[in-house]
Amino acid sequence: MTRFEPIELKYITHGPVCGVDEAGRGPLAGDVYAAAVILPQEYDLPGLNDSKQCSAKMRERLYDAITAQAVAWAIGIATVDEIAKLNILRASLLAMRRAVEALPRPAAFALVDGNQRPTLSIPCEPLVRGDARCASIAAASILAKVARDRAMVALDAQYPGYGFAQHKGYGTQAHYEALARLGPCYVHRLGFLH
Repeated sequence: MTRFEPIELKYITHGPVCGVDEAGRGPLAGDVYAAAVILPQEYDLPGLNDSKQCSAKMRERLYDAITAQAVAWAIGIATVDEIAKLNILRASLLAMRRAVEALPRPAAFALVDGNQRPTLSIPCEPLVRGDARCASIAAASILAKVARDRAMVALDAQYPGYGFAQHKGYGTQAHYEALARLGPCYVHRLGFLH
């Protein structure tokens, strides 16, 4: 189990601190998702870790536990069209801003995974490898990943033949073979296919 640094405590004097992370920067298809999570000072989330270090089953279990225990949480999305217009980095930062703004209880400070600072109405601090160092960022990484994976499973039914339920839009061999056979569909990021 990952032992997180008590990073949130450094900023708690501002008020509630949220962790923010995104999922889906690298795939060839689908929207980019972000989540913002305010955890209580005491929580029971065994196995909490960076979403990339958890199995799909563990992520699903943690998703339910995080949403049940969080003081507040929210998901933000930037669409395939917005990715095309803005570029993937700026679209990811937009999704993060939307997640923070959607929190039902406002945060006073945001800890953001990575080295970029999204434009927020509250102060924020980027943390490189934050999803491995900070519990609230790890929780946000789980929510963003599960929400995006669920959306890709739904898109699999809407756009059959691409295998979205299996590869979640990432550039696997099966996905490239489907693209060669079927051509891109509406949810493909055309700029990523060249």
